[in-house]
Amino acid sequence: MAQGKTVLILGGGIGGIVAASQLRRALPREHRIVLVEQASTHLFQPSLLWLMLGLRTPRQISRPYTALARRGIERVQGRVERIDPLRRAVSVDGKVLIADYLVIALGAELAPDAVPGLAEAGHNLYSLAGAEAIRDARLGLTQGRVAVLVSAMPFKCPAAPYEAAMLLEWDTRRRGLRDQIQIDLYSPEPGPMPVAGAEASAQVRAMVEQKGIGYHPQEKVASVDPGARRIHFDSGASADFDLLVYVPPHRAPQAVRDAGLCGDSGWVAVDRATLATSFPGVYAIGDVTGIPLAIGKPLPKAGVLAHGQAEVIAHNIAADISGAGTMTQFQGEGACFIEAGDGQAGFGSGNFYAEPAPRMKLRPAGRLLHWGKVAYEKYWLFKWF
Repeated sequence: MAQGKTVLILGGGIGGIVAASQLRRALPREHRIVLVEQASTHLFQPSLLWLMLGLRTPRQISRPYTALARRGIERVQGRVERIDPLRRAVSVDGKVLIADYLVIALGAELAPDAVPGLAEAGHNLYSLAGAEAIRDARLGLTQGRVAVLVSAMPFKCPAAPYEAAMLLEWDTRRRGLRDQIQIDLYSPEPGPMPVAGAEASAQVRAMVEQKGIGYHPQEKVASVDPGARRIHFDSGASADFDLLVYVPPHRAPQAVRDAGLCGDSGWVAVDRATLATSFPGVYAIGDVTGIPLAIGKPLPKAGVLAHGQAEVIAHNIAADISGAGTMTQFQGEGACFIEAGDGQAGFGSGNFYAEPAPRMKLRPAGRLLHWGKVAYEKYWLFKWF
């Protein structure tokens, strides 16, 4: 057996946590598992949708990374400044770390400033501060227009803007204000979650429109005027709002881009089965990757896919170190809950690697599926922390 190997995992999101935990479980303690993460606490991001309505507090959906030490996972808190994939060397706040195996799980960098006026005019659905701002701002709105805006593609959690619109619609009814507040959703996509296929996309669109939410596909934002509270689109159209909830543009983190790891897609190119990059001993998982599908579109960026990819690379790295076991492959299986308001949720699942096109099925919204999503939140925070 090889002695004294170091596995360095960059990023403490879903993929990073699963990879570190599975590797620690699989390997004896002479091998170091080191997790690098800038934040001090792990935030379970799917629950920001509930926090947005005041149904969760930050404490309920976050856990300190210090809990990982009990499992024998070393943690380095700091910002990843530079990555040298040839040497598997990483600079973190000026300190250089060297790895035998390097796993890049840094996720996507959110870039609201890429759209003029966006950050000043609205609230970021994908950040804790933004979700808290939405929670408070919605209470001050008793009439007018709510705009839910997808600013660019690709973006993580493909169902999230649709869930946000339906949850905000439910919130207006709970507060007796539905007749006074119009809700519209704008997106550059041709339809909701297009990679899931035409049938599933049509089902999600129907869920949204049945609630009286205006849906406006193929509208790419050009700029936002904070003073006039108006969105301007590339098409020449515009839309006014009183409350703007947005999904910001996404891009690969600066250190990843500077390292020359990104392919033509702007994301890290990997083998879709093994998640290996072109650099020996270097892997990438989750939102930071760009994996083309048979239909010409990329694999969605979603926590469930990062989780599955993390299990594959953890198994394979452990097998390579120990010299025992067979290699496994990521098969493209994915699933997600779709919150619909009224204590109900739908559930989509299937295989994104299927050919000639992904095969996905969407179960209709119901109370049991909502409680399934609640249970998964509790399971995740308990199991991994």
